[in-house]
Amino acid sequence: MEFNKPPTAENVENYIKNILKNHPCSKTFCMGKSVLGRRLPVLSVGKTACSTLFVGATHGSEWLTSLVLLRFFEDVCRDFEHGEKLCGINLASAIAKRGLAVIPVLNPDGVEINIRGKSAALSAEKHIERLAKGDYPHWNANARGVDINHNFGAGWEILQEQERENGIFGPAPRQYGGPRHFSEPETRAICGFCSTFDVQRLYSFHSQGEEIYWYYGPRTPFISREIAAEFASLCGYEVTRPSGMASHGGLKDWYIEKFGRPGFTVEIGLGENPLPMEYFDEIYEKLKPALAKALAM
Repeated sequence: MEFNKPPTAENVENYIKNILKNHPCSKTFCMGKSVLGRRLPVLSVGKTACSTLFVGATHGSEWLTSLVLLRFFEDVCRDFEHGEKLCGINLASAIAKRGLAVIPVLNPDGVEINIRGKSAALSAEKHIERLAKGDYPHWNANARGVDINHNFGAGWEILQEQERENGIFGPAPRQYGGPRHFSEPETRAICGFCSTFDVQRLYSFHSQGEEIYWYYGPRTPFISREIAAEFASLCGYEVTRPSGMASHGGLKDWYIEKFGRPGFTVEIGLGENPLPMEYFDEIYEKLKPALAKALAM
């Protein structure tokens, strides 16, 4: 299947329908809804419980991540059903150990606003228009002007101080963590999913920079650095740590602090967000061996 259209909510639903139609091993369900009531679908192959979780499009302008994950999920389903290896990985063995779950778009409202502008904000159109000031291509937040990846609570007090130092005191196109941690339905939905299904590995995909982050505080497992190094070696990315306002409040940070399991942020591609569609094939082919290896680590 060609993933050649931006991941609007309609296009994502169509991609998912085609995957389900073509691959009987795949499953899907809705883990919750966004601020504006858009579905938050999950795709899985193998057991959903105790799985490896890939998450895309937490930020509106980083929507190319969702297409990468949808294409990878379809590749996994195809080769799994045919008993073939993917980039040298025995999928039958890997998926028997830990299934794969994919949340292609965690922030569908933000993606819609980024791609289609203020009209995609529906009942929040006036609010978004006031905040965006016409710059919809750089919109990262959800439909309330909350940056979901700053809303997870890890290092909350530090993040709040950083916001004040950077002049952020309320809803904004990016970097506002919300009135309180876990205030957003998207945040609560994925936290509930991780807890309910006992997620064993988490990879949160962002753009851009070709980097992988692996550390957050004393509960970071020793094996995380090794996994990150192996992942990076297969795609040429750099193993590093975030700085400044990217250092707290994220999904990866909360996951490590909550569960003490390996969690990662992967910054795909190089360029300016939103990365253009013509970068997609090159980014995907570079990442594919690392994504496949992640299923077995």
